[in-house]
Amino acid sequence: MFKHILAGLVLSFALALPGFAASPVNINTADAATIAKSLDGIGLSKANAIVAFREEHGPFKSVEELTQVKGIGQATLQRNHDAILLSGEGAKATGDAPAKPKHAKKTKPAADAASQD
Repeated sequence: MFKHILAGLVLSFALALPGFAASPVNINTADAATIAKSLDGIGLSKANAIVAFREEHGPFKSVEELTQVKGIGQATLQRNHDAILLSGEGAKATGDAPAKPKHAKKTKPAADAASQD
C-alpha cells in the first residue's frame, strides 16, 4: 500500500515539474501577461510592476536590476535566472509572434517535366 502511494506521489511530482519550470522571456520587450506566464513565482501584479519600472527607468541592463522592482527578491531571481533575457529572442508580447513560414510547393525541374510528356 505504501509503495503505491509513494509511486503515485513521485509520478505526480514528475508530471508537475515541467509546469514549474520558467520559460525564456525578454523582460525588456515582453508585456506583463507574457512575463507572468513565463516566469515562476511572478504573477500578473508583479509582471505589471516590472513593465511599469521598465517604462519609467528604461530597459533593464542586468538581471539583478529586477530587485529594484517591489516584490522581486533574490529568491525569485535565482529561481528564474536562466529564463530572464535582456535582449535577443525569448517569449514576446502576446500577438507579436511571427506567423509560421509557409512551405514552398515543390516543382519538378523543367527537364523532368519535359521527359514525362
